[in-house]
Amino acid sequence: MLQIALIALLSLLFSLAVTPLARRAALHVGVVSIPRARDVHLAPVPLLGGAAIYAGFVLALLILGDRAYIVELVAILVGATLVSLFGLADDHWGLHAGLKLGGQILAGGLLVWGGTQVNLFGQPWLNWALTIFWVVGITNAINFLDNMDGLSGGVACIAAAFFLLLAAMNEPRQVLVGAMAAALIGACIGFLRYNLNPATIFMGDTGSLFIGFILAALAIKLRFPANTPIVTWMVPLCILALPIFDTCLVVVARLRRSVNPFTTAGKDHLSHRLHALGLTKREAVLTCYLLTGASGLVGIYLTQASVAEGYVVVGAMVAAGLAGITWLERVCPSGVRRDSR
Repeated sequence: MLQIALIALLSLLFSLAVTPLARRAALHVGVVSIPRARDVHLAPVPLLGGAAIYAGFVLALLILGDRAYIVELVAILVGATLVSLFGLADDHWGLHAGLKLGGQILAGGLLVWGGTQVNLFGQPWLNWALTIFWVVGITNAINFLDNMDGLSGGVACIAAAFFLLLAAMNEPRQVLVGAMAAALIGACIGFLRYNLNPATIFMGDTGSLFIGFILAALAIKLRFPANTPIVTWMVPLCILALPIFDTCLVVVARLRRSVNPFTTAGKDHLSHRLHALGLTKREAVLTCYLLTGASGLVGIYLTQASVAEGYVVVGAMVAAGLAGITWLERVCPSGVRRDSR
């Protein structure tokens, strides 16, 4: 556990040190977020915070990571670097959505090639397809979630903390998952020092796509030998329930308005709607943190639950999610209350 703690600390220190440098570099080269109608910030904000998260994560693992898992780690890092580079290009020049999707699919293929894949089915191609679908889905869910100061980084930090806890709880202890989760926690905390409301730097797609890819890989790498896969396949879904819910909410809302949910942006995310219901921006973000923690606790419960218990609990979560989408669409569609002016 000392190694895990040192990885988290080193990642935190790197992130704290590199984020101000990334901010100055973003201002120098013009990689900034200019306020648009869909945004909640009012002045231009530098976008290269993701580079600091990337640096803290990678450097900590390369310096203190266990060399016994170097092949798997390199495959994951290459894939994560690829999606991060696509995100960097999008932050600077803007990329077509199809091009970014192609990069994410390629990165998912690299995960499979490196041995990190879902193993739920007897047919290998089904496992490969599900792996890529999961990677692309979670990568974009975290990208979607990056819509308010401190939101995406904080939710990712909480989710990574649950992955770290689960890696330590299950025997044999999963060293690679623990090390990666610790590095992500440290990198996100260091970045949040500058990203909490009012933010002085954003992570941009450089960071959100990178974080989403790493979380997707961590979810795949986790193993639960004490329980049956019939139940434990739902554990990562619970830990990442908040970004999954937010993505479903946005997709439903935009399809109801007959617009493309993946090429259209707006203030229709969960955080926007919580703000529209009367919470401050910081309170909306903290509420999302609380929901992430609650769903993560359900994930831990599932590692010890029977089949019947597991499906009843997750069924209740799904029902609550559907009810939440229905209520939010009725009370404050597109992040604006019906009685607002």
